[in-house]
Amino acid sequence: MENSLKVCQSCGMPLVSDPYQGGTNADKSKSEKFCSFCYQDGKFLDEGITLEGKKTQLIEVAVSKLNMPKEQAIQMANSILPALERWR
Repeated sequence: MENSLKVCQSCGMPLVSDPYQGGTNADKSKSEKFCSFCYQDGKFLDEGITLEGKKTQLIEVAVSKLNMPKEQAIQMANSILPALERWR
């Protein structure tokens, strides 16, 4: 898969949009699967969160930071998150 198409397998953000181009694994190497907002030092920053909790979090970010209409944010969260590796 081309790098420009890779998305975080926890939140769905394109990895090219991540200021660090990805999170970090426990050995400090770059994560190819998760963004720096979700994953650092080999751990999820929101360890223990449920899929529903992650949807709520994503909707809040989309509305407040991306100025996305709430209905669109809900649709996006419901369509993207369940298909990602972390939530399967």
